[in-house]
Amino acid sequence: MSDQGKKIRGKAQETKGKVEEAAGRATGDEELRGKGVGDRIAGKTRQGAGEVGQTVRGTAEEIKGKGQQMKGRVRKNM
Repeated sequence: MSDQGKKIRGKAQETKGKVEEAAGRATGDEELRGKGVGDRIAGKTRQGAGEVGQTVRGTAEEIKGKGQQMKGRVRKNM
């Protein structure tokens, strides 16, 4: 799954959790409320994983580009 997909699915899971949590609170169903809290937290975690993946991929591309620049400079000076 792509990092963007993780972020989207995470947001959906977080939203689902918020709805379950609110429904559980409104009906007095502690099990549903607890499930909602778990889904909300898991969704936030999944979103965070997607963001970290995007950051790592961007940093790797930046390093790769700088390496190619240095390689070009070395060849030019030979």
